[in-house]
Amino acid sequence: MPKVLIVDDSPAQLYSLRQMVERAGHQAVVAESGERALEVAASEHPAVILMDIVMPGMSGYQATRKLGRTESTRHIPVIFVSTRDGEADRQWGLRQGAREYVTKPVNPNLLLAAISEAMAA
Repeated sequence: MPKVLIVDDSPAQLYSLRQMVERAGHQAVVAESGERALEVAASEHPAVILMDIVMPGMSGYQATRKLGRTESTRHIPVIFVSTRDGEADRQWGLRQGAREYVTKPVNPNLLLAAISEAMAA
């Protein structure tokens, strides 16, 4: 069962995303901050990371860049899941190293397709 790390500071978003991921047959692990995401990614070795952008402390952009510069986590694909829905936001997110960019409210079909594509790449 592939492991998916969900990173979001909102308990409601964590719950919702966890439900989507688990219903699709994946194991979900969670982190409530960018800092914690770095720790969990290094210890749990998820197949994919779903990363919020706007969080207190370390943003999703910062966490994604750090993951990409760390030998043990650079291979893990990141999918940004954000309320920021502008094309400039999407392009910036992809430039930070994300494989895909999904906007909230999340369409489960789009998210699960992005997860499947990231795992297959």
